[in-house]
Amino acid sequence: MNPSIQNPDDNEYQVALADGFRPIRDVARITGVNPVTLRAWERRYGLIVPQRTAKGHRLYSKQHINQIQAILRWINRGVAVSQVKELLDSETPLLAVAGEQWADSQWAQKCQMLLEAISTLAERRLDDIFNSELALYPPQVLCKQLLLPLLAELEQRWHGQFGARLEQVFFYSWLRSKLGARLYHNNRQQHGSPLLMVNYSDLPMAPGLWLSAWLASSAESAVEVFDWPVPQAELSMAIEQLQPPAVLLYSTQPLNLSQLPMLLEGYAGTLLITGPTVTIHQAELQPLLVQHRNLAIATDPVVALQVLADRRLLQEV
Repeated sequence: MNPSIQNPDDNEYQVALADGFRPIRDVARITGVNPVTLRAWERRYGLIVPQRTAKGHRLYSKQHINQIQAILRWINRGVAVSQVKELLDSETPLLAVAGEQWADSQWAQKCQMLLEAISTLAERRLDDIFNSELALYPPQVLCKQLLLPLLAELEQRWHGQFGARLEQVFFYSWLRSKLGARLYHNNRQQHGSPLLMVNYSDLPMAPGLWLSAWLASSAESAVEVFDWPVPQAELSMAIEQLQPPAVLLYSTQPLNLSQLPMLLEGYAGTLLITGPTVTIHQAELQPLLVQHRNLAIATDPVVALQVLADRRLLQEV
């Protein structure tokens, strides 16, 4: 437990822990909602008001954890966090509200704000919007509800549009810088072998790669990113030196699948292929998945995170 939030002489704190209450850091690991977001939900919307000790330590009961998980279920349906308290207070059944309706009215507005900032190359505005949303939503929710739809909208808008390359370079550079800084900070807090993620696209700063790295890093895993393809022999050398529990190969284009069996035979961890290349090679990958238990596929960063979690390759939350 973090000694900075616990005084060994704080009897009230110890009694509460013995009664099953948990400190905010433990709750963050259980639910996947970081402490900053939990405090923001409490401060801004009156969601999840924990017990406080005389010294101000937040302590959460099992009921609080159940409430957090209920909030996440609503958010995953597309409901904005500002609307959740009303639904919880009214005990509205989850299936009674069309998630798509809420998503259209909430996330679409946020996406439009980001699109406008990108179109004017407004880096500070982009920062402010992203930071504001990150304070309210876990990374996995932001990725699924906002960033992946934003990328789809951008790719459609950039097709044949004058100035598209400029917008693309601006946004990809910003995203890589923003997420790369978070990876660097998170990696300083982690120990053990990192997950290795390699860009096998013809596109530098591939957003799908960096989103995958950010999600895994947010789950308290160390992550090493190679934002450039490396030959198989050199990739094998990197694997031998880093000993990663998983290697993620991200690509938007066809891969040379004939090299995979040799790589898989020499590696005991999980090899995860992700990105549009999975759709390109769908038929060819199926027999390989049967032959090699340590091979996995994922179509996008959210699915990739789930694969890593299912295989217990992430920090338990």
